Amino acid sequence: MTDPTRAIMAAASVIPVLTVEDAASAAPLARALAAGGLRVVELTLRTPAALDALKAMQDAAPALIVGMGTIRTPQDAADSARAGAAFLVSPGLTPRLAGALLGTGLPALPGVATASEAMAAREAGFAALKFFPAEPAGGIAYLKALHGPLPDLVFCPTGAISEARAPDYLALPNVACVGGSWIATPAQIAAGDWDGVTANARTAAAMKP
Repeated sequence: MTDPTRAIMAAASVIPVLTVEDAASAAPLARALAAGGLRVVELTLRTPAALDALKAMQDAAPALIVGMGTIRTPQDAADSARAGAAFLVSPGLTPRLAGALLGTGLPALPGVATASEAMAAREAGFAALKFFPAEPAGGIAYLKALHGPLPDLVFCPTGAISEARAPDYLALPNVACVGGSWIATPAQIAAGDWDGVTANARTAAAMKP
C-alpha cells in the first residue's frame, strides 16, 4: 500500500510555506499558485485567519492539496483536521503531538532536526519527516550524513531554503520535496502580486526531485 504522506510528497517539488494574514487574499493566492503548476501547498497556523484561509484556498482551487503547518499541540491538529486540512506539518515532535497527529488519520510530516529525533519519530510511526530548520540545522551535508544510517526515511527540508539552494536539496536521495517561503512572501501576498507568485510557482514546479 502506498504511504499517503509519501504520495503527497511525490506530488510536490517545492511546497510553498504560506502565512496568510487576511483570509480575503486566500482565494487569489490559491489560483495564482495553481496557475503556476503547483499541486501541494502548506498554510501556517500562525494567524487567526489561517483556518478560514484553508477553506477559501480549497474552494478557489479544488485541485490544490492544502495542508496546515505549524501544528504544535493536539488542539492544533484537531482544529486543522476539522477545518479540512489535507495533511499536517509540525515544527517538532513530542509524544503527545505524535499521538494527536496519528489520531487524525491524516498524512503528517513531523519536524525533526537530529538523528535521535528522526529515530524517535520513526519509532512513533512516521517514515516521512520534515527536516527543520534545514539550513541552520546542517542543511545538505547533514541530510547526506543521515542517509547512510537511516536509509528508510525520506525528508522534506524546510527553513531558510532559497530558490537557488532548492535544486541541490532535491538532488539528494532522501529528499522528496522541499518547503520554500520564497514562492509567495508575506509582502507579495499583502500587495496582491499574483503575477509574481505565479511566476515563482512556475519556477518551483519545474524543480523535480
